[in-house]
Amino acid sequence: MNRRQFLQTAGALAAAAAVSSGWPLTASEMKSVTASKLPRWRGFNLTEKCVKRRGGNTPPFQESDFALLAEWGFDFARLPLSYLCWTDPEELVKVREADLKDIDDAVDFGRKHGVHINLNLHRAPGYCVNPPKEPLDLWKDEKALEACAFHWAHLARRYKGIANDRVSFDLLNEPANIAEEAYVRVVKRLVQAIRAEDPQRLIIADGLRWGRDPVHGLAELGIAQSTRGYDPMQVSHYKANWVRGADAYAEPTWPLKLNDKLFDKERLRQDRIEPWQQLEKKGVGIHVGEWGAFIHTPHKVVLAWMGDCLDLWKEAGWGWALWNFRGGFGVLDSGRTDIKYEDFRGHRLDRDMLNLLQKG
Repeated sequence: MNRRQFLQTAGALAAAAAVSSGWPLTASEMKSVTASKLPRWRGFNLTEKCVKRRGGNTPPFQESDFALLAEWGFDFARLPLSYLCWTDPEELVKVREADLKDIDDAVDFGRKHGVHINLNLHRAPGYCVNPPKEPLDLWKDEKALEACAFHWAHLARRYKGIANDRVSFDLLNEPANIAEEAYVRVVKRLVQAIRAEDPQRLIIADGLRWGRDPVHGLAELGIAQSTRGYDPMQVSHYKANWVRGADAYAEPTWPLKLNDKLFDKERLRQDRIEPWQQLEKKGVGIHVGEWGAFIHTPHKVVLAWMGDCLDLWKEAGWGWALWNFRGGFGVLDSGRTDIKYEDFRGHRLDRDMLNLLQKG
């Protein structure tokens, strides 16, 4: 029995055991998961495989994270992945199978703790939103597109048969200012590659303009779409050193007055909710794949802004995944200097943020 077969069999046995023993099934096990109506999954991005570290090694996913998500009432983990964690850039269509074991483990941890696993190519052959720039261009180079389709097909074979309430695929992280026609062409090719291996797999595509804009040209593909919760950037990315000009932002408030415009809950509804609801009417499920505010935004401002975001998504029936779990946007070990942390199992916990997220 190979690893994939083990995961499938273990999942089936666990579900059967739950029924026969009288244990209640988890919420996700009771739901029919389709691309037209996603569950309101809530959770975090776990970033262990987001970049290839020096020396080529990346840390494994930690089962304790999945257990803690479940303990706190969350049921979703988005795993932003770099293909370079299991592939050499000189051999784009060669996979180091042993290096995928950590992803197998994460899928198994999700099954064990009732946490949905969303696999995302944060760095794909030919595109990444972060530097360094890929040597090929996914939107123009056939070689890059072939390689990207190869990797998704490989993952589709590997996890075929695992139910959509346990695993989904998020194709590409945050396509930037790409022409919709070019993006639709690439997405169609990737969807085709996945469905050739696993016709039933739940697939999600990020919106355009860094995930902000819905893509109506994908509505007929039978896939869901992922939006973002970083607006306005003057709140979410204040003094973020990777954003040009962020060091010159004025210290934010919430609501935020910027030039002659007021950004508040109603402005977010108009700008960030209603356009996506128009796409939703076409039978496209929506999820907020990333959101959060960096450590330099005053904590009271972060909580006020986050509260409005959460209210809007709850009203819309959308789930979300905070970027990140631990680190500068997260609830653990964020490095903030304007709050009093709670000591929690060897970590520094932002209890106020956690309490807010649990209500959202």
